[in-house]
Amino acid sequence: MQIPVINRSHHPLPAYQTAHAAGLDVRANLPEPVTLRPLQRALIPTGLFVALPTGYEMQVRPRSGLAFKHGIGIVNSPGTIDADYRGEIRVLLVNLSDVDFVVQDGERIAQLVVARHEVIDWEPTEELDETARGTGGYGSTGSQ
Repeated sequence: MQIPVINRSHHPLPAYQTAHAAGLDVRANLPEPVTLRPLQRALIPTGLFVALPTGYEMQVRPRSGLAFKHGIGIVNSPGTIDADYRGEIRVLLVNLSDVDFVVQDGERIAQLVVARHEVIDWEPTEELDETARGTGGYGSTGSQ
């Protein structure tokens, strides 16, 4: 799949880090480092602009290494970039650790995953079909 992209950063385009990776690592495009204090969040620019085809979205997901090693996540994970959005891709990072974290220019801060999605029409009804699970909610399918 070809996706039109404008790269206004001075970094390479997002890339897959292994042959079978689902996500492309995207880098921070910063004029100076950004310090995230504990529980602080910041919108980090990437310098990238894309034109996705209709029927697709781009998901912005946390990087597992940043989450595990530093407690850095994405507030609205996964974030969604819609096919009609033409603005800069920015990543809403949050520091969930108890120490400051400095985001450096060029640092890999998130993964981008392109996924097909459906557009639905609601079908109002008064009843739903029965299933074995029924109305069982959180924690209802496993042991405690």
